Amino acid sequence: MPHTPGWRTRPGSFVRTALATLGAGLLCATALGSPALATTGALEETRTSAASSTARDDQPALTPPMGFNNWNSTHCRAEFDEEMVKGMADLFVQKGLKDVGYEYINLDDCWALPERDAAGKLVPDPARFPHGIKAVADYVHTKGLKFGIYTSAGTKTCSDIGFPGALGHEFSDAQQFADWGVDYLKYDNCNNQGVDAKQRYTTMRDALKATGRPILYSICEWGENKPWEWARGVGQSWRTTGDISDSWDSMLSIMKKNLPLDEYAGPGGWNDPDMLEVGNGGMTDTEYRTHFSMWSVMAAPLLIGSDLRSAPQSAFDILSNEEVIAVDQDVLGKQGGVVSSENGRWVVAKQLADGSRAVALFNESNTPQRISTTTSAVGLPHAAGYRVRDLWQHRDTHTAGRISATVPAHGTVLVRVSPDRDWAALPPAVDSGVDGSAIAEAGNEVRLTAVTENLGRRPVRSLSTDLTGPEGWRLQADSRPGTRLLNGGATLRTIWRATVPEATEPGTYDLELTTKYREPSGQQVSSASPVQVRVSVAPGGGTTYLSDLTPLATANGWGPVEKNLSNGESAAGDGKTLTIGGRTWAKGLGVHAASSVEYYTAGRCERITALVGLDDETGERGTVTFEIRADGEPKASTGVLGNSQDAQELAADVSGAETVTLTVTDGGDGIDFDHADWADLKVTC
Repeated sequence: MPHTPGWRTRPGSFVRTALATLGAGLLCATALGSPALATTGALEETRTSAASSTARDDQPALTPPMGFNNWNSTHCRAEFDEEMVKGMADLFVQKGLKDVGYEYINLDDCWALPERDAAGKLVPDPARFPHGIKAVADYVHTKGLKFGIYTSAGTKTCSDIGFPGALGHEFSDAQQFADWGVDYLKYDNCNNQGVDAKQRYTTMRDALKATGRPILYSICEWGENKPWEWARGVGQSWRTTGDISDSWDSMLSIMKKNLPLDEYAGPGGWNDPDMLEVGNGGMTDTEYRTHFSMWSVMAAPLLIGSDLRSAPQSAFDILSNEEVIAVDQDVLGKQGGVVSSENGRWVVAKQLADGSRAVALFNESNTPQRISTTTSAVGLPHAAGYRVRDLWQHRDTHTAGRISATVPAHGTVLVRVSPDRDWAALPPAVDSGVDGSAIAEAGNEVRLTAVTENLGRRPVRSLSTDLTGPEGWRLQADSRPGTRLLNGGATLRTIWRATVPEATEPGTYDLELTTKYREPSGQQVSSASPVQVRVSVAPGGGTTYLSDLTPLATANGWGPVEKNLSNGESAAGDGKTLTIGGRTWAKGLGVHAASSVEYYTAGRCERITALVGLDDETGERGTVTFEIRADGEPKASTGVLGNSQDAQELAADVSGAETVTLTVTDGGDGIDFDHADWADLKVTC
């Protein structure tokens, strides 16, 4: 159960300053139509200038801190030791991470002995750090990097072992850190004895300042007392959420909490949605690219949380993308704001120092979706044409004003867009894909509409599309799959019929839409977009327990959705009998807010019924709201329920709906302990 938030955070980073001098010039060039925004050369100039600059001591963290923290990959396990920390510093240099801006090598909890010495000083664990902390800091410094350490604004740190915290020892501990050569302090929130948060964190600020050593100060208060409202001037970053874990649901939940706080971020003070999980293995590369893209658009600290000694090359490819890093490190210091959000389609835009906009087209849903916005909506001035730089594909195109892409499930397309008077020298942006996914039963036929749109002003020629799928599937175009000429602003729609083989098992099947065309220059272009067909079995006639059926899709705030058990902890099957108010049920679903479970009903069913509430396993904690949706439309809701309430009856008319979705959301006090039960859950068809 997300139980105690705790343990992690950051600050510290070199400052990219090239755009401070280039910014005004580039802004003017943009207005005049500069053809070369965000090119490799400009990025190299930015990086080189930044590498030779540091933040002034009286104004640190002018851009978000970048570095490494061991917690997400090691916790307190034995592999967290001196050799690991030195190895991270070596890899920063060997793998080029230092060159692209990563600067801090930070220790988390468990570096000390459980007791102070007779003089009240902190004692490094001699088994983990046989040469002491100063020796490790000195080694990190020899690599041209900086060194960070951890403690808590309480009597003990967050580890169950209980290492010494700094509450009541702030000035002594700060001086020890300064004497060791510490450049960064992560200050956690456990065992705080109920002392006012602002008071505790301000005392450590004063203690750090008294040492005379510049130490970036990362406030890890978990967002409990809205630090974004008071922490600027106290620290250089402040945690806005509880701890992240290496899962899509955790990352998504944290991102959603941090996104609305854009007004509070800026040079010298940053909203911190916790560390990066890229490379730890719990998400796909598509999800990790979303993680890195959205943290960069949110101007978040970029602290690597994976063990780089064993991380795959794909993790280094993501973490070292200079064009995405440049969005995070932009000297204007704006956090991106939400432009639109509907049905899992997000548009988030970040104003940059050169006048351009970084635009994230983020697909929260489990199926591919076409996501669109306009240059006007993201805050750009009117122009005849715009340069669109794809920061993952590293390709330039032009648009007349629409920004659009078919984005894979859980994916993000990140572009940098600016007015450009030389737009005609760039090929037009062309987007091709199938919006959403279709649902079919084995042996049946489903129709898909492929849409290919020329977003630019110049035509493309000899355009063709082709849909391919799994072996045995019959795929046939029922309308034109291509055209000799697709003018600027024009759209080609093609209806495809996909026949699912009789023996196909329920599940999600990947198809691919391939689009080929010739640019005005004659260059042949080929692109592929993901398409999904979900094969399912609709309930039969009569009344059926939904827990006996296979859902189309599930999302859960903590652990998997459990069948006929409570949510439990995090592993599958670790729940208990569904119990609400002392009453038990053998059938139903155990979930954790925020949760969504979708079923295929094929227009054949009339009614969903359940007895709902918070499971007794969490005591008196937690608040949630249950809702039943039919084809996305709300049909029934409980309002906010607490754990002291008995099971509530919930029923909805779902007549004619192709899909039914059961959602549980937090009741307003955070998602911790929100273990929710759909007991006696039935569908009548």
